[in-house]
Amino acid sequence: MAELKLFRTWSSPFSLRIIWALKLNGIEYETIFEDLTNKSPLLLQLNPVHKKVPVLVHDGKATAESLVILEYIEETWQNTPILPKDPYEKAMARFWAKFNDDKIFPSVRHVLFTQGKEQEEAMPAVMEKLKFIEEELRLRGKKFFGGETIGFVDLALGWMANLVSVIEEVIPFKLVDSEKFPLIFAWMQNFSDVPVIKENWPSQDKLVTKYQIMRETHLAEAAPK
Repeated sequence: MAELKLFRTWSSPFSLRIIWALKLNGIEYETIFEDLTNKSPLLLQLNPVHKKVPVLVHDGKATAESLVILEYIEETWQNTPILPKDPYEKAMARFWAKFNDDKIFPSVRHVLFTQGKEQEEAMPAVMEKLKFIEEELRLRGKKFFGGETIGFVDLALGWMANLVSVIEEVIPFKLVDSEKFPLIFAWMQNFSDVPVIKENWPSQDKLVTKYQIMRETHLAEAAPK
């Protein structure tokens, strides 16, 4: 079997996508943990453009960016397909995954790292984006975005199933209310209940502490001098 290594951090939600995909496919790999405050020369060599995790190294060849890595896994092993065969459905899966990375995740980060009036004004943007996801789940009418099993969009949005509750402990706002977003709420629970997902979550307590520190540090750095 060719050498397979995953460069990651213990808490990276983007690295988790790769762990889940590899586990779903029953693929063995070696984990190499990185400290992003002191990046290893090897990580910088493997990913000189973005200089971040995750990076998957397969038989000496490095692939970076989590959505790209997911497609690489899909095309290389195909033990458990996560992308639809239909070209249109495949394009839609890529669309919603990109919508998450470009719109949802950044808007949630903005709420996390602001306070007061700025934070209050940022919340409607998060709600607006979540409404699109709620509607997509309604139109799908399935347990997951991928149907009855986890697919590409589920892996892309998977961070929500864990980090939403973490962030809600750190900020004074409810992000996913079960009455306002019942389908997202149910999907988060269904996703979390899958053994491969449940067994690979980082510690909730450690994540809360990490995000509290990140928020406090960011606010302190952004404060007027």
